[in-house]
Amino acid sequence: MGFNPSRLKFALVVFALRAMSKSTWERKVEVYRKWGLPENDIFLAFGRHPWCMMASEETIMRVMDLLVSKMGMDSSLFIKCPGLVSLSLEKWSIPRSFIFQGLLSKGLVKKDFNIYPLFECPERTFV
Repeated sequence: MGFNPSRLKFALVVFALRAMSKSTWERKVEVYRKWGLPENDIFLAFGRHPWCMMASEETIMRVMDLLVSKMGMDSSLFIKCPGLVSLSLEKWSIPRSFIFQGLLSKGLVKKDFNIYPLFECPERTFV
């Protein structure tokens, strides 16, 4: 998969792969595919943030639903920021998505706004 064994990320990848069966891995890949992500992009996201495959299938569905259905984003956004699956939906992602939608409706941001910093920045910076 191209990971450097001397890096911490390699240990995370090994942990993630060992923590689930092959059938569980395949089910999670299938969940991402349902949202239009090709397998190569799913592996790319896994390489960027191995924990994206540690989330439950239900969590993956809820996060992708928030991004695609509720926020109107393209599912490929997930490839740029796979760490979104690791964030708390109720405490972090949903409230910030409401802020984004409010800014969007008032014309203060455009649809192609880079939302990655919006979700990833610390609470103090966000406020």
